[in-house]
Amino acid sequence: MARDIKIEAFSYTLPDEKIAKTPLANRSDSKLLVYNKGQIKDSTFKTIGTHLPPSCTLIFNHTKVVSARILFDNPKKVTKAIELFVLEPLEGLSMETAMLQKFRSKWICLIGNYRDFETDCLEKTITAFNTSFTLTVHKPVKVHDAFEVEFEWNTDITFAEILQLVGLTPLPPYMKRQADENDKSRYQTVYAKQEGSVAAPTAGLHFTHDILEDLKKNNITTEYVILHIGAGTFKPVKAETMEDHHMHCEEISVTKTTISHLLKNADNLITVGTTSLRTLESLFWIGLKLHKEIEDIQIHQWDAYDLEIPSDFNYKKALEAILKYLELSHLDAIKTKTQLLIAPGYKIRSIKGIITNFHQPNSTLLLLIAAFVGDDWKNIYEYALNNNYRFLSYGDSSLLLP
Repeated sequence: MARDIKIEAFSYTLPDEKIAKTPLANRSDSKLLVYNKGQIKDSTFKTIGTHLPPSCTLIFNHTKVVSARILFDNPKKVTKAIELFVLEPLEGLSMETAMLQKFRSKWICLIGNYRDFETDCLEKTITAFNTSFTLTVHKPVKVHDAFEVEFEWNTDITFAEILQLVGLTPLPPYMKRQADENDKSRYQTVYAKQEGSVAAPTAGLHFTHDILEDLKKNNITTEYVILHIGAGTFKPVKAETMEDHHMHCEEISVTKTTISHLLKNADNLITVGTTSLRTLESLFWIGLKLHKEIEDIQIHQWDAYDLEIPSDFNYKKALEAILKYLELSHLDAIKTKTQLLIAPGYKIRSIKGIITNFHQPNSTLLLLIAAFVGDDWKNIYEYALNNNYRFLSYGDSSLLLP
């Protein structure tokens, strides 16, 4: 059972020099490891279309990374600033709604150098739009391993605009460097649309507009879902077993039109990235809950292991249940949150393949890959390490077709 899985079984040695600290000059020049029915071969990402199953549908996550790191001068005048890393909105707001708030907004944040935050508030003067205004952050309130924080500003602009003006790109901590101007565009997919993530859906970073056009010419269709990625994606599993690991919660949104298209090609879906896969798999459990007339459609960490599935219930029936619910509710999209944990022993129902980067040892992302390809994940990662593949967010790519 997933609860009993020991994370130490999903570790491997990742030398620092194998971690890509910067992106390649051209997105599509990255290497591509193709794993097909147990066989591995090398290629380059610009040829991705030639390796995909004919007439498949690619599922992209078109969330957009926000500049989620805000630095305030340290009142103690020491070198390091006080850093607020914006994670998720409070007051039950969706990411989209919270980004449009004006004058005041409350968020869950991580805070660097919190011990130096001794005053009632910190202030930052911002000059923009031919004027100057003040951004104030009030004394945070500790909540678990993060903080509740209230921001205020005295001009008529949105919180999203605040982040655009003063926020920094939230590079993963393992890059061990400050973001630069190049990261603003490169740590973002070319198809990014709706702001809300504090990490990029990195499997999509290799795609260019030219590749997307070539896919259309080769009769490969594309669909888009939204999963706003939280900082929990970088959270290491510190518990000995998954029973004691708290899976992060993330917003998902899928339109009725997209669900209809997924249903039409349900036997030939390929996800771009682990976030797209978690979204598609969450749709199965949402559909099951609707089928069983369970009102709470949020997907919790252990739902996939605790809910009983009727013998005749499958992925298509789950999508049909969601479409029926949307029709009756006069809704254009299914929107909820998911904590879905995909680990070995979990049966993946939605896809026949995934395009993904190489993930950290001891991570829930690696557990997901192991759930999909089985113990062969060890062979795949050993091959990548021995053949000069670049790892993690700015690293190379793989196409897994088990």
